[in-house]
Amino acid sequence: MIGLAVMAWLTVLICYGGNWVLGQCMIERPLVVGLVAGLLMGDVKTGVIIGASLEAIFMGAVNIGGAISAEPVTATALAVAFTVGAGIDQGAAITLAVPVGVVTAFLSIFMNNVFLAFFAATFDKMAAEGNEKGLALQHFVLWFVKYAAFGLIAFLGVYLGAEPVAAIVNQIPANVMNGLNAVGALLPAVGMALLLQMLWSTELSIYFFLGFTLYQYLGLPMIAIAVLGVIIAVASALRDKEIFDLTKKGLATQAVSNDSVTSDEEDFFA
Repeated sequence: MIGLAVMAWLTVLICYGGNWVLGQCMIERPLVVGLVAGLLMGDVKTGVIIGASLEAIFMGAVNIGGAISAEPVTATALAVAFTVGAGIDQGAAITLAVPVGVVTAFLSIFMNNVFLAFFAATFDKMAAEGNEKGLALQHFVLWFVKYAAFGLIAFLGVYLGAEPVAAIVNQIPANVMNGLNAVGALLPAVGMALLLQMLWSTELSIYFFLGFTLYQYLGLPMIAIAVLGVIIAVASALRDKEIFDLTKKGLATQAVSNDSVTSDEEDFFA
C-alpha cells in the first residue's frame, strides 16, 4: 500500500505543483490528474473515467482571489487510489474523495496567507540586493515544500485510509452503497449546475435545451452533439464577423460621406 500512497503523493506534486511552476498550464484539471494517476498506478482506464467524472463536478468551481472553493487534484488522486488499490466502487470512491478536496482547499488558504507570508520580507530583501540566485533558490524550495505538503494529504489518505475505508465499505449494507453510488452519479450534475449558474444566458439557453433534446430524446452520442455544437459556434462566429464587417464598412462610408459634405461646405464659403 505504501507504493500506491507514494504514487498518489507524486500525482499531486506533478499536477498541482507542476501546474504553477510552468505557468498554470491547466494540468491540475481532474481529467489530466486522472490520466496521470492512472499511468502511475497502472490503470489508465479507471483514472480517465474518474477524472472525467470529477471534471464535471469541479468544472464550476472557480477560485477568485484568495478564496478557494475546492482543490480537485487531491480528490482525484485519492479517488483513483481508492478504486485501484482498495477495490472500492468508483461512485463510492468519488463520493468519499470529494470532501478531501474541500479540506485541502483550507490547507491551501493557510499555506498562501500564513506560511508563505513569513518569507515575503526575505524575498523583498533579496530583490533589493539583486540576489537573483537566492530568489530562485528560495522560490523553488518553497514551491517544493508547499506542494509536497499537499501531497502528504493524499499520501496519508491512501496509506492510512485505503484499507480501513475498504473494510468499512465492505460492511456497508447494499442499500446504503446504492445510495452512495447514486450520490456519486448526481455530483456531476451539481458541478454542471454550478457552471450554468455562472454562464447562463437567456439568449444562449436555446442551445442548452437543444443539446438536452438531442441526447435525451433523439439518442445522439455526446461526441455527435459536441460536433454539432462546434458547427453552430463556427456558423455563429462567421455570421457575427460578417455583421461586424458590414457595420464597419457602413461606418467608414458614412465617415467619407460626412467628410465630403464638410469639404463642399468649406469650398462654398471660401
